[in-house]
Amino acid sequence: MTRTMPISLWDASAEERDFEGRLPEGETFDVAIVGGGFTGLSTALHCTEAGLSTCVIEANHVGFGGSGRNVGLVNAGIWLPPTQVREKLGTTYGPRFLQRFGQGPEMVFDLIEKHQIRCEATRQGTIHAAHAPSGFRDLEARWKEWNSMGEPVDLLGREEIADKIGTDTFHGGLIDRRAGTVNPMGYCRGLARAATAAGAKICTGVKVTNLLKQTHGWAVETDRGNVQSKAVVLGTNAYTDALWPGLNKTYTMIHYFQLATEPLGEKAVHILPERQGLWDTAPVMFSLRKDNSDRLIIGSMGKIIGTKSSGLSQRWAQKRISKMFPDLGRVRFEEAWHGQIAMTPDHLPRIHTLDEGLYTPIGYNGRGITTGTIFGQGMAGLLTGMDPKDLPLPITDVTAVASAPLMSRFYNLAFTANQFIKGF
Repeated sequence: MTRTMPISLWDASAEERDFEGRLPEGETFDVAIVGGGFTGLSTALHCTEAGLSTCVIEANHVGFGGSGRNVGLVNAGIWLPPTQVREKLGTTYGPRFLQRFGQGPEMVFDLIEKHQIRCEATRQGTIHAAHAPSGFRDLEARWKEWNSMGEPVDLLGREEIADKIGTDTFHGGLIDRRAGTVNPMGYCRGLARAATAAGAKICTGVKVTNLLKQTHGWAVETDRGNVQSKAVVLGTNAYTDALWPGLNKTYTMIHYFQLATEPLGEKAVHILPERQGLWDTAPVMFSLRKDNSDRLIIGSMGKIIGTKSSGLSQRWAQKRISKMFPDLGRVRFEEAWHGQIAMTPDHLPRIHTLDEGLYTPIGYNGRGITTGTIFGQGMAGLLTGMDPKDLPLPITDVTAVASAPLMSRFYNLAFTANQFIKGF
């Protein structure tokens, strides 16, 4: 498949090489995996290491979806505070979910170390910054919960957080020292390299067109031929299409956009000097981080409107950076992109059994790196005989979100309005 323009800064700057592979037409596998992102590649790696023959089928290229367009924050846990997780998942799954997702960054960084994945990995934590006094009160409540659990999460006041970020525009923040940052495309390609080295087959530029249940498994039909498999895992998350009827109606799809500046060198030495990534407590979330070449990567909810050089998103980013770091002056942007996020009504991810031998983890709510990696390991466990009750959350039935199309349009309008209001 011929590659043209990069889909993100991470696609353009990743040290790990791009990956191409052809469909092994007519072959039979223990597991066929649809989607070459974090979930699919983690599933392939863990399944192959467990002794299963594995084939990953990706319609475009490795990391084409949300994985290669990610912010790159390797966060522990999910959006919800611990108390709400326990309330929603109960006394058995709640504590287990918090423990395993709290260990998610460690799992990611262990894989990076084990397979020597070149992905600009830093483990200095991530910052949840208070956009207003109300945001700080929310963070203080979260900190008390994490502190009672003995987790390395620190609450910093306005002056302390200003030193960490390089601006006094925030009202304090939490630093989660379990977390860190990566080049997400580099991590994704590194997982592909590791899975291939373990024996997995990965094919790119191949679209799955149908899944046909058979007596002893599945026929996976594609536009380049067919393969047979005993089991199938759909690892498509927010890029799920109509392959399995109704699955793409189980979440609300929103967009998240980012722009990356040119390398700023010494001008940015005071900005995020320890290279933590951050996101804030505002209703329309904002993110900021710095890569190894001293580019600032700034983002928020919504689509890119315009280009890296002109248009609404570029004006929004320029104004936001100028407000936080007035000494920088006007900056030039090198890349601009957006990706898709699958949001569930309760902000918890899902694992579904769609049919016998057909599984999908879905609904990551913007926490793709750790969630995809953890669920890939979970899929391998299921397929090698693990009791489903040992998963970090229960397997649930597919339930359509009736309001999803309407809410997606509403959010798109709201996020566009936010860019307009704050860009002028």
